[in-house]
Amino acid sequence: MHVTVNGARLYFDVEGAGLVPHGKTMRQKPTLMVLHGGPGFDHTYFKPDFTALADLAQIIYVDHRGNGRSEYGDPAGWNLAQWGDDVRGLCDVLGIEKPIVYGVSFGGFVAQSYATRHPEHPGRLVLVSTSAKMEWDVIFDAFERIGGPEARHMAEAFWLTPSAENRRIYREKCHPLYNTKPAADPDAMARSIVHDAVSLHFNGRGNESMRMDFRAALAGVKCPTLVMGGETDPITPIVFSETIAACLPKHLVQFERFADCGHGVVRDARERFFAVLRRFIEDAEPQAA
Repeated sequence: MHVTVNGARLYFDVEGAGLVPHGKTMRQKPTLMVLHGGPGFDHTYFKPDFTALADLAQIIYVDHRGNGRSEYGDPAGWNLAQWGDDVRGLCDVLGIEKPIVYGVSFGGFVAQSYATRHPEHPGRLVLVSTSAKMEWDVIFDAFERIGGPEARHMAEAFWLTPSAENRRIYREKCHPLYNTKPAADPDAMARSIVHDAVSLHFNGRGNESMRMDFRAALAGVKCPTLVMGGETDPITPIVFSETIAACLPKHLVQFERFADCGHGVVRDARERFFAVLRRFIEDAEPQAA
């Protein structure tokens, strides 16, 4: 489905009913909005894994502006302020109040933009394998520890001087280092719509991935926030999750670290990942139906 948000047609999909029978009344399930990584990918790799939460929450999948099935539009709109405002705008159009917003990797950048620009809006926030500020030497050291000097060189080549060819090599050689276990569905990435232009626009010297810094702004987050990270993740090393947790208000943060797990966590520790996430969602305040 498409809907116009802040002047752009965004693609979204819905899984699970929001209003469900509960004895003699109807119960409003919380809304879980999931924000995909990239930029340059789409939401489809969440499926079917996140179906495991459909009994608990109504799930909204969305492709960011410039990504997936959403309108590519003007590259001037491919920035974190706009992507964060689009989360709020999509909620306004769909009538969603106090969503639980889940952001993984780049989607976590967008979630931080949304939560710091609109601190009264989210009900809860989940930040997985993401960063408030990308510290590139830490990342390149992590790739070298896992994959040797060649992996470091390929990571440096793509992230510092991105090109379509460097991105192709990086996906082929460095993406397999992201996790400790193989993908359960080897066709998941083949199903994704890949838009290299938005990645090349966002990454590289002088571009926003180099400049972004949410560390100070995170002190203004006003909702409970779950931070999860894998200890063997090379692209968002666990120290980045530690920094996010330290920057958030202490009474609002829950930090979960996962040993022997890489990027996104869910591939490498599915059972514990969903157990932690379910408990966090269950703790959300019930909404009036």
